[in-house]
Amino acid sequence: MKKTVEGTGTPACWDPEALYLKAQRYVQHMSALDSDDWEYALWSGFALEFLARSALANVSPALLADTDKSWASLYHALGFTPTEEKFSPKSIAISEVFKRLSAIYPIFTKEQENFSILHTARRNAELHTGEPAFDGFKGSDWQPRFYQTCETLVATMGMTLKDFVGKNEAAVAAKLIAAAADESAKAVKGEVAAHSKVWLAKGEKERITLGTKASVWATRQDGHRVDCPACKSQALVVGDPASAPSKKLSEDDEITETQEYLPNRFECVACGLKIAGLSRLTVVGIGDRYKKTMVYDAADYYAPPDNEYEGYEDDNNEP
Repeated sequence: MKKTVEGTGTPACWDPEALYLKAQRYVQHMSALDSDDWEYALWSGFALEFLARSALANVSPALLADTDKSWASLYHALGFTPTEEKFSPKSIAISEVFKRLSAIYPIFTKEQENFSILHTARRNAELHTGEPAFDGFKGSDWQPRFYQTCETLVATMGMTLKDFVGKNEAAVAAKLIAAAADESAKAVKGEVAAHSKVWLAKGEKERITLGTKASVWATRQDGHRVDCPACKSQALVVGDPASAPSKKLSEDDEITETQEYLPNRFECVACGLKIAGLSRLTVVGIGDRYKKTMVYDAADYYAPPDNEYEGYEDDNNEP
């Protein structure tokens, strides 16, 4: 039997590699933004959609074609050229993409499907309505599930999260995922409640004095200021770098150096609460990444050290 109609190959609009590269472009743009910025969350929605479409197209590009009104899109996805007038290929809705992935891949769980549908719906609300859908959307509420979902999707294509987001971001993502999965960390809520009870038992005058002291202390110490989950006084979280520092030179010859940190310790000197571990910090809502910003004068930044021979041994070769 001889075929009389030959296809021309998968069109770019449904090519799994093209879709993956677009998802990777979006996640790279996302990573260049501040992790607490609403745009960071917005671009994550773009990246998630195209990564999911790539994973489904990797099974078959035909699974992305919309067949509700005609078969022309399916025909096109199979590599043929439709004869329909004013033809424009149409894809299925992103919610349907997630449903199909869940049915095809057992590792793409119902929880991940639900998260993906809600996350992309929030993105659509941001784009198509007057609602600022990502304002106040804390990273600790969505980033662990986002990275876990991405990890599953790239696994269906024989890749790792490191391939998709890079080595540094994958290392941060692993810590976020582990922290979210740590059930034992929920015990910290009892510690917070106990400190809150002791705090409320103090007199108002004492609470004001301690709160003022804590505010001064938090301003002078190195770290990121947050509200204590027990007493609401100014407190600090400190952590380890989560990214390389970025530098910007202003017109005033000042260099602004910004670096993201992932918190791992908390302390409040007002009520005495101390918390260690990202997972425990995440449970009480203070586990988000934070930025440390330093401003330098360009001349001082690039000036040689006071002793340019520092680190060298003394020259003892005098006659």
